[in-house]
Amino acid sequence: MSIASRFKSLLGIETKAASGISSPEPWLFDLFGARPTLAGVTVTPYTAMTCAPVACAVRSISEAAGSLPLHVYKRLPDGGKEKATDHPLYALLHDAPNAWTPAALFRTQLMADALLQPHGGFALINRVDGGKPAELIRLDPRTLPVAVDYSDPEPTYKLNSREIPAADIIHIPTPAYDPSLGLVGEGRDAIALALVLERHASRLFGNAARPSGVLSLKGTIAEPTLVAAKAAWQASQGGDKAGGTAVLPADASWQPLTFNSVDSQFLEMRTYAVAEIARLFRVPLHLLMQVDRAQPRSIESIGQEFLSQALLPRLKSFEQELELKLLTPEERKQYAIEFNIDGFARADLQARANALSVAVSARILNPNEARQIGFGLPAYEGGDVFENFNTSSAHAGGALNAGNNNSQEAA
Repeated sequence: MSIASRFKSLLGIETKAASGISSPEPWLFDLFGARPTLAGVTVTPYTAMTCAPVACAVRSISEAAGSLPLHVYKRLPDGGKEKATDHPLYALLHDAPNAWTPAALFRTQLMADALLQPHGGFALINRVDGGKPAELIRLDPRTLPVAVDYSDPEPTYKLNSREIPAADIIHIPTPAYDPSLGLVGEGRDAIALALVLERHASRLFGNAARPSGVLSLKGTIAEPTLVAAKAAWQASQGGDKAGGTAVLPADASWQPLTFNSVDSQFLEMRTYAVAEIARLFRVPLHLLMQVDRAQPRSIESIGQEFLSQALLPRLKSFEQELELKLLTPEERKQYAIEFNIDGFARADLQARANALSVAVSARILNPNEARQIGFGLPAYEGGDVFENFNTSSAHAGGALNAGNNNSQEAA
């Protein structure tokens, strides 16, 4: 140690080496969007989507968000709400946010960006006529990356080195604790494990990483003889001839190779990797097509768990961001932007019919409302009456409709 180094050590002065290729610091990996993993592979949002469990988890959430109807509602004085189809934002959110993107695709892509990308998903609000939203344009992270600065309480956004007002950016945040890493960055080791296992399986079966056996010849054999013996064996036992009867000369022997205890745990390791990714995205295992283990609950209850634990938090974040950026403070007192999660019941005709029947019997809905909500059917004459058709007093002219305290005069 030199005198200068000893003097700095005595005074407690620490000298740090400059970050470079030989000893990079974490910020250098972040600059290029790639941090190392313990498995030795690089995990980015795009390489993560080549992992089947990650792609399945992301699509389960993003496609569900894209398939649910998104409406603008007007708040009523009695506490209810009705669709505000005449509001300028209704067509923008329900039908198409711009001239080239359907609303379902826009929501699906934006939710996928929020789950995969650092900071989340972004869309630009194009305003006209004094600030009215005219169209929403998704900012593709590959071609239009957005830089976010959290140094102030109010984040600032930059697009192509140009600062964009926060009011003109729809920001669907990532669920990650560290937004600069994103959910993929925080769970990169779990994703890397699944990637390594998939690549190992591909090499194992694609490149014959483990031969099925060893053909041994006694004595000292020249290389041309070994090559000829191998070619003859593969010609007689390889390909579609595998499984036939092999005849060996006296100076040859065949020793089959079997999987060891480590190889036998490979399938369990893959199952564990899928479960880790399910925990990362909070998606039930059956949605990742992992159905080989017994479920203590019904599929319906697990689906409800997916709705309440994985989907609803993301939908609520989506709704509140749209209300904050697209509605003025005065409009937020009169209007609300909400997903209609009743769309999940559309896949089950019996559940939808039973729920609507109960709602009509309880006089929560009238028959015409139930026909429109559940089946998209037109109204019919007389279907606007709130009555229970299962009671004797609910017929036309009965006590329930006459409003005489359920007392009907004898005929």
